[in-house]
Amino acid sequence: QVRLLESGGGLVQAGDSLRLSCATSGLTFSAYAMGWFRQAPGKEREFVAAISLGGRTTDYGDSVKGRFTISRDNAKNTVYLQMNSLKPEDTAVYYCAAGANIGRLRGLTANYWGRGTQVTVSS
Repeated sequence: QVRLLESGGGLVQAGDSLRLSCATSGLTFSAYAMGWFRQAPGKEREFVAAISLGGRTTDYGDSVKGRFTISRDNAKNTVYLQMNSLKPEDTAVYYCAAGANIGRLRGLTANYWGRGTQVTVSS
């Protein structure tokens, strides 16, 4: 059974940092590109970041470039999202996902999804 479990969300103030983790099991982690997505109330799911199988290539949504960093540890089957300089508009449920490649993840196409972790940024 494939499981993706996000953690690290919470309530922070604008300008703070958070690091999200997504621990996976039941899949060959190194065979998948990994991505982070978010969905705010009343809005569509949005691409945040993705990382290639080996971690050499990354891609970011325009709204988070320069503030968020995605990374992965293939030995731990875990992907991370370091979020700095958080803004109230970053408030959303954050999801991780595993997919075939960065391009498909950017298109919101993934093989497996986690259940999400809430991030709330107060002004």
